[in-house]
Amino acid sequence: MAKDYVIEKEKPDFEVRTDLALEERESCPGDGGEIAGVSLREWKEEKSQVKLTEVKILDENGARAMGKPQGTYLTLEADQMAQKDEDYHELVSEELAKHIRQLIRDITGEERENSLKILVVGLGNPSVTPDALGPKAVGHLQVTRHLDQQYGEGFCRKRGLPVLSGIVPGVMAQTGMETAEILQGIIGETRPDLLIAIDALAARSIRRLGTTIQLTDTGIHPGSGVGNHRHSLTKESLGIPVLAIGVPTVVGAAAIVHDTVNTMIETLSVSMSTKGMGDFVQEMSPDEQYDLIRELLEPEFGSLYVTPPNIDELVGHLSFTISEGIHQAVFP
Repeated sequence: MAKDYVIEKEKPDFEVRTDLALEERESCPGDGGEIAGVSLREWKEEKSQVKLTEVKILDENGARAMGKPQGTYLTLEADQMAQKDEDYHELVSEELAKHIRQLIRDITGEERENSLKILVVGLGNPSVTPDALGPKAVGHLQVTRHLDQQYGEGFCRKRGLPVLSGIVPGVMAQTGMETAEILQGIIGETRPDLLIAIDALAARSIRRLGTTIQLTDTGIHPGSGVGNHRHSLTKESLGIPVLAIGVPTVVGAAAIVHDTVNTMIETLSVSMSTKGMGDFVQEMSPDEQYDLIRELLEPEFGSLYVTPPNIDELVGHLSFTISEGIHQAVFP
């Protein structure tokens, strides 16, 4: 009698991808409670109604717990950012500028931002809307480095202007080169004091799409949020400080379903008639819940990432908000 043999595949560890340090901290034991080597500060700005969360990873223990490098991660959150409201986005730009300015001072030690040579890099594929945030933001920039080339070295500094340049290096599928390789060549030629990298991120929660901006002084790891690991852009790899600005534009489908399952459990547990069903799912470990979701989704959809239906509009006005934040931070 023939026997059926089943080859069991090793299942991946439970991991819902995110680029946001805030979400990593929320997922830690104790619902984001105290973590050794990590400090947390939260506050809200009255004028802009922007909620700010500063996560500082202080040592190697904190870095291991968070799965992110040591450094400062500042998150600005406001649901209203998802709306087409120019007045409100102007307030967000002002708030963003204040924190960009402070991070520049912290990582360069320079008190006058307009005395710096700054290279702004728009990461991502400009042909793919959810990935086009960086290229669009660079497209809005008022670059000034060419003025020094045209009117003589020192033209910008004599007038209190930053020496600002921008580049959209594309993605490896377009160029055949790693972004880090391209930037190393540009940095070698232009000698900037600071690199500002703008990138689209992946979030764990759908409510953070287009409503959250993350600033960090640790550099950036292109594509890491969707499992596409590229060479890191950091001070160690490029030789100059890197300030990263990112906005989440995609979320994994499995993460959405996982959040939905948790909501379903809470709903089922409220009613006596369905309490047993809710308790059954709740008793499953996070790994088991995720495996169940993965087994249902992946045969049908593969590894799917989701973006909002109004992503064109979101990327359009957020790219302008970020470019204005940079302008206000570095121009007198």
